[in-house]
Amino acid sequence: MVRLVGGLPDQATAFQYRVDQELPNTAVRFLPPDQDPQVAFVRHAETSPVFSLDGSVTRSMTAIVWDYVVLGFTHILPMGIDHIVFILGLTLMSKRLIDLVIQVTAFTVAHSVTLALGLYGILNLSPAIVEPLIAASIIYIAVENCWHQRVGVSRALVVFVFGLLHGMGFAGVLTELGLPERDFIVGLLSFNLGVELGQLAIIALAYFAVGIWVLQKSWYRQVVAVPVSLLIGALGVYWFVDRVGGLW
Repeated sequence: MVRLVGGLPDQATAFQYRVDQELPNTAVRFLPPDQDPQVAFVRHAETSPVFSLDGSVTRSMTAIVWDYVVLGFTHILPMGIDHIVFILGLTLMSKRLIDLVIQVTAFTVAHSVTLALGLYGILNLSPAIVEPLIAASIIYIAVENCWHQRVGVSRALVVFVFGLLHGMGFAGVLTELGLPERDFIVGLLSFNLGVELGQLAIIALAYFAVGIWVLQKSWYRQVVAVPVSLLIGALGVYWFVDRVGGLW
């Protein structure tokens, strides 16, 4: 995160900025004195909405919802590689739709709870703790995929617990941006919707690109599920070691 400090002409009432086409999409928090922060998400080579210096709202509710939905979606696709890998791990052992629905529902409910609690300041864990644990959740799912052949109740419970961890990670994103009070509930719900759409997109891509062709084959587990789970587990180990190493 980059913090920029600067002045404006005395008579200025609003300002805009433009993101150079060489830069990535940005999420910017404007911090006017004695006012709620104003948040905007601007794609590269585009211009920001108008930031009002008197604290008045210049964006429509539709624009605010869209901004936070996009932020939630892009936090999963393409930026949330660890969340993508976790969701893919859930799909590998789910040969029945009901198995996948149960797991994704448990994950969604759990991360929604901790996302809300984190933003309200009720639950607050350092990213230095949360991020290694998210990597550990990936390792566990990979190992269980190799060890078990069916999805049981215990799997849903484990996914729920790991969903709590991932929700804390999501909360960290919005906490850094600093949701203004008037946009708090709208931003929270919209961001969560974007996350869900990102997860559904991962599942749909995995199913239509690979699953629809091989899921019911007798060799699916030996040729696809176990080898891919081993790869996912290796990624999890790498991230875990890297993130734990960052603590020292």
